[in-house]
Amino acid sequence: MSDVTVVPTDRRVFIDKQSPQAYKALLAAAEAAREAAAEAGMDRRLIELVNLRVSQINGCAYCLHVHTRAAIREGETTQRLGVLPAWRDTEVFSDRERAVLGLAEATTAPADAALQDAAYALAREVLSDEEISAAVWVAITINSFNRVSILSKHPVRPAPGR
Repeated sequence: MSDVTVVPTDRRVFIDKQSPQAYKALLAAAEAAREAAAEAGMDRRLIELVNLRVSQINGCAYCLHVHTRAAIREGETTQRLGVLPAWRDTEVFSDRERAVLGLAEATTAPADAALQDAAYALAREVLSDEEISAAVWVAITINSFNRVSILSKHPVRPAPGR
C-alpha cells in the first residue's frame, strides 16, 4: 500500500494559459524545429508521424487528437496511422521514415541507451546530420507539448454530431 495520498481535483491549471510567455517560447521552439525539418527535406506528413508516435508513447490524448487530424490533412493514410504503434513490424514505412521514427522513440525514452544506439545506427545509414538534428528537435518539442497537455488535462471531447 502506498503512503501517497491522491487528492482528486475538479480542475487542473492549464499551464499554457497560466504562463503564456513560457508557452509562447515553446511554440517558437516548435516552429523553429518544423522549419529545420523542412530545410532538411522532411515534409509535414513525416513531422506529424513523429508527433503522433511520441504522443502515443506518452499517452497524450489531446496531442493525439490534434495531430491525427493534422496528419490526415497532410495526406496520411488510415492504414499507416493504424499501424504506427507497430511500425517496425510493417512494410509501409520507408527506411528514412523508420530512421526518423526510431530517433523519435529514442528521444522520448532517453534513459534507454540500447534504443538510442539502435536508433542512431539506423539514422546514420539513411539520414544526414541535418535530418537527424531536425528529427530529434521535432521529437523534443512534441514531448514538451505532451507534458503541457497531460499535466493540464486538456480535454478531448466528441466531435459534433457523434
